[in-house]
Amino acid sequence: MKKILAVLSEYGYWGEELVGPLETFDQAGYTTVFATPKGKIPHALPPSMDASFVDPPLGRTVVSEEMAKKTRDIDSSGRLNNPENIEKMFPERPYLSSPNYLKEMESYYSLLEKAERGLDRYDALLIVGGSGPIVDMVNNRRVHDMILAFYKKDKPIAVECYGVTCLAFARDFNLFLGTDFVIGPPPYPLEYILRDAVGPNGQYHGNVGQRTSVIVDYPFISARSTACSYLCGQKLVEVLENGLRKYGW
Repeated sequence: MKKILAVLSEYGYWGEELVGPLETFDQAGYTTVFATPKGKIPHALPPSMDASFVDPPLGRTVVSEEMAKKTRDIDSSGRLNNPENIEKMFPERPYLSSPNYLKEMESYYSLLEKAERGLDRYDALLIVGGSGPIVDMVNNRRVHDMILAFYKKDKPIAVECYGVTCLAFARDFNLFLGTDFVIGPPPYPLEYILRDAVGPNGQYHGNVGQRTSVIVDYPFISARSTACSYLCGQKLVEVLENGLRKYGW
């Protein structure tokens, strides 16, 4: 049985971006374990439970009555009531200004190795989107270390909407010393974040004009927005079951 670690913001997740993958995982017989930055119960963003909500950029509603009900049901079901606490799972990386920096770094790497071993029981990572991640996940070093741990283990990492920004700022600290970008800048438009993440010679694929955009570039599965949630879950299952490595280019 496959086990998925799903990370949710404590400041609000977008309902469909959890419901879509979760239903897919349930149907595949997977176990889903939830985690939040401080172990608090996550809740869906109110607009994602409101079928009358009109998305300003699109100028139309984006939540169906069925999805609004599914979101309300899972939000009140108790299934999310005991999430793992990422703050306890991963150590805090010492600040460069710490007076005992070297000693603290030794302790940090020792604890980090233990934390990484704790992820061996998971087959994949899912980071659910919404506006909440901008507050408590994008520049969360523990979340970054979790992403890097899955990457080093060559395990799939699926991200949706603004969860993608967690990938953009998950940089290897050792490789970044000597630069002026140790801690990520304040949040700004997703396009700029992705341009920075792929560097001067890379590209990102948004498939502008298409209703859905899910990209598989193993080990990463990235989903653009709400409408991609089920497809995101389906592609992660295909990665785990069928060895899918490329999709959506």
